[in-house]
Amino acid sequence: MEEIRTENALPVSQATLVCAASIDEAMTAARDIAAAALCTGPEPRPCRQCSHCRKVARGIHPDVIILGRLEDDKGRPKREISVDQIRDLSADSCILPNEARRKVYIIREAETMNIPAQNAALKLLEEPPLGAVFLLCTTNPSQLLPTVRSRCTRIICGTAAGEQDKELESLAEAYLKAAASGSRAKLFGWCSSNEAMDGRRAADFVDCAMERVGDMLCGRKKDLGLSSKQLTDIYALLQRCAAYLRLNVGVKHIFGLLAVDSISGSGNRG
Repeated sequence: MEEIRTENALPVSQATLVCAASIDEAMTAARDIAAAALCTGPEPRPCRQCSHCRKVARGIHPDVIILGRLEDDKGRPKREISVDQIRDLSADSCILPNEARRKVYIIREAETMNIPAQNAALKLLEEPPLGAVFLLCTTNPSQLLPTVRSRCTRIICGTAAGEQDKELESLAEAYLKAAASGSRAKLFGWCSSNEAMDGRRAADFVDCAMERVGDMLCGRKKDLGLSSKQLTDIYALLQRCAAYLRLNVGVKHIFGLLAVDSISGSGNRG
C-alpha cells in the first residue's frame, strides 16, 4: 500500500484511502481528488476551471457519487453502511459514465461499513471496473479490514499527520519493548499509564502496533528479542483487540487484555 503524507498532491488511483482528523477534511480532499480524476484542463490537475471541475466544486457532477450512512425514520444516521449499499454501488460502477471519462465513488465514513459491507467492498477493490475510482474517507482507518486497506493508496491529510504517526510509533515501540522485557510489572505499568486514551486513539495504536509486528516478522524492523512465535502470538492478540474495539469494547478492557496476554505463558487466552 502506497502512503502519501502531503496536503497538496492529488494522485488518482482506482482505490484511495483518504485519512484525516475530521471527516469534513477528508471529504474536502476527496472532492479535490475527484475533480483531478475528471479534469480535462491543463496540468496541474485539478485545473478548477473546466466544466468538470466546476461541477464537482458545486456538488452537481453526475459522475461523482457519494455514499454514506442512511437515515432512520427519525432522520438520524444509521450506525452502519450496509452490504446492500455496497452491492448497489458495485452494480452502478459497471454502468458507463454520464459525462466524464470515468466515475468517482466517495464513501463517507468508510470505517462505518459493517464487516459484510467491507468484504463486498474488498471484492470490488480487488477487481475494479474500468473507469471507476473509489475514494474511502475515514478518520479511523484501523477500523477497516487490513485487506481493504492494503488495496488502497493511502493519503493522510493535515499538517499534524506526521507528528501523530510518530507518537503512535513511539507508543507501539514502548509496548513491544515492555512485552519483550518479560517483566509483567513493566508491562502492567505501561498498560496502566495508557488505558485512559480514547477509543479512536486506542484503535490507531493497535493498528500501528500490528504494522510494527508485521515488519518485525518480515525482517524489516528489529525484533527486540522477541521470537517468531512470540511475535505471531502478539499479532493475533492485537487482531483480537482491533476486533473488540470495532465492537465498542472499553479501552480499559483492551489494555487489561494486553497486560495479561502479551507475555507468553500467561495462560489466559479468553
